[in-house]
Amino acid sequence: MAAPAPVGPSGSRSPRLAAGLRLFPVLGLLQLLAEPGLGRVHHLALKDDVRHKVHLNTFGFFKNGYMKVNVSSLSVNEPKGATDKDSTIGFSLDRTKNDGFSSYLDEDVNYCILKKQSASVTLLILNISRSEVKIKSPPEAGTQLPKIIFTKDEKVVGQSQEPGVDPVSAGSQAPKEQESGKSKRSTVDSKATGEKSFSVRNNDGAVSFQFFFNISTDDQEGLYSLYFHKCLRSDVWSNDKFSFSLDIEITEKNPDSYLSAGEIPLPKLYVSMAFFFFLSGTIWIHILRKRRNDVFKIHWLMAALPFTKSLSLVFHAIDYHYISSQGFPIEGWAVVYYITHLLKGALLFITIALIGTGWAFIKHILSDKDKKVFMVVIPLQVLANVAYIIIESTEEGATEYGLWKDSLFLVDLLCCGAILFPVVWSIRHLQEASATDGKAAINLAKLKLFRHYYVLIVCYIYFTRIIAFLLKLAVPFQWKWLYQLLDEMATLVFFVLTGYKFRPASDNPYLQLSQEEDDLEMESVVTTSGVMESMKKVKKVTNGSVEPQGDWEGSA
Repeated sequence: MAAPAPVGPSGSRSPRLAAGLRLFPVLGLLQLLAEPGLGRVHHLALKDDVRHKVHLNTFGFFKNGYMKVNVSSLSVNEPKGATDKDSTIGFSLDRTKNDGFSSYLDEDVNYCILKKQSASVTLLILNISRSEVKIKSPPEAGTQLPKIIFTKDEKVVGQSQEPGVDPVSAGSQAPKEQESGKSKRSTVDSKATGEKSFSVRNNDGAVSFQFFFNISTDDQEGLYSLYFHKCLRSDVWSNDKFSFSLDIEITEKNPDSYLSAGEIPLPKLYVSMAFFFFLSGTIWIHILRKRRNDVFKIHWLMAALPFTKSLSLVFHAIDYHYISSQGFPIEGWAVVYYITHLLKGALLFITIALIGTGWAFIKHILSDKDKKVFMVVIPLQVLANVAYIIIESTEEGATEYGLWKDSLFLVDLLCCGAILFPVVWSIRHLQEASATDGKAAINLAKLKLFRHYYVLIVCYIYFTRIIAFLLKLAVPFQWKWLYQLLDEMATLVFFVLTGYKFRPASDNPYLQLSQEEDDLEMESVVTTSGVMESMKKVKKVTNGSVEPQGDWEGSA
C-alpha cells in the first residue's frame, strides 16, 4: 500500500509536493505517448478496422538486412450473405529507390493491387476458408527482389526447401531461429505462373503465419514498404460492411543497426549539430556580457534558445542510439527528449513573434493585436509539438496516425503564417512613422532591418517546410538523412543571422531610436520647468551636420 503524501502543519501538502503533483499530469502524458513506440521492432493491433489499405511500415535495407513478419491473428468480419469471392485480403511488399513514388499507382480508391494479374510487387493473398496463402512474385524476384520465405510455425523461422535458396547463408544477420529446424509447411508450386501456395494455421477464422526475407545482393537493396489490403466487390458491398482485425509483429534490421538505411547516420549528426548550437549560444552569451549596457530582456530569451535546441538534439541522439542498438527506445530518454522538444518549439515561435513585434526594440509593451497573435501562436505550437510526439510514438499503421500527421502539417503551416503578422505590422508602423515624426533616417534604417527579418523568416519557413521535404522525397533511400542535415543547418543559420541583425550594439538602428526618444523626453522636461521656461536649447552646425550641445540661451 502506498504511503500517504506528507502534509504541512495545516494539513495541506507542502508547496514543493503540490508543484510536483501539478507537473505530474504533463510528465504522465508524455510517458504514455512514449510507451506505444517500439522503434523498429513494431507491434500493431487493429480491431474492427474498415480501411481498404493500411501502410504498415517503410524501411530502407542494405545488403544482409532482413525483415521478419509474424501475423499472430488475422480475421475478417463478413456480413451475412457474403461469400469468399466478395472480399480479398492480403499483403503487398513494394520496393523503391526513394520515398517519392511507389511501384504501382493507387489513385483510384476502388483499385486493388491484389486482383491485378501481373504486378511489379510481391503479393501475399490469403484464403481464410481454405487456410492458405498464395505468394505471387514478379519475374525479377530472386535477383532484384528478395524471395519470401514462408512458415506457418509462429516460433520457428524455417529454412526454405526451394533449390538454390538458403536463408541462413543469405545474410549473416538473419534471425537465429532459422537454425532451429526446418519449417512445417505444405507447398504447391506453379512454375508457369510463378505462384506458390502455403498452408496457414486457422483457429476459428483467425489465421496465423510467419514469413521473412533477406537482402542477399546489392541489387536488392532499397526502400521496402509493407501494406495490408482489403479488397471488396464495390458493386455489391460497401467498405464499412467488412471489417478486419489484425495483430502483427514486424522486426527490421540492417547488418549493424535497427535503423533504416537513411537513418543510421542520425545519432552522430544530432550530436554534431548539438555542439554547433551550444557553441553559438556560448558566443552569444559572451557578446551579451561584453555589451551589458545595450542588452534588452529579449536578448536573454534569445540566448536560451540555442541551449534548449542543443539539449533537444542531444536527447534525440541518445533516443536514436538505443533504437539503433536494441530496436526500441528507453522510455526515460524518450520522455526527456519530448519535453525538451516541446520547450524548444514553444520558445522558438515565442522569440520570433516577440522580435517581429519589436518588443524591447521599438516598444516596451505589446499591443492588443500582438497579444492576440500570441494567444493563437502558442496554443497552435503546443498542439503541433503534441502531434509530432504522437506521430513519433505511434505505429505507422495505426488508425490515428494519418489524422495526426495531417494535423501536424496544417497546424505547423498556420503557426508559420501567424508569426509573419507581427513583422508586417511593425513594418507598416515604421512606414507611417517615417512619414510623420520627422525622424525619417532612423525609421528607414529600422524599416530596412525588419524587412530583412521578414525575408529571413519566409526563406527559413520555405526551405525547412518545402524545399528540404521535397529533397527528402527525391534523394535515394540511403541519403534520407540529408533532410535532417539541411533542416538543422538552416535552423542554425537562421539563429546566427537573427542574432547578428538584432545584436546588442550601439550602432544598431533600434538603439538609436531609443536614445533619440530619451533625449526628447529630457528636453521636454527641462524646457517645461518653471525656472527655465524662457530658455531654449542651442544646436551647433558643424560641416553641415547638426550636433546637440549643452549650451542654453535665454531672453530677459
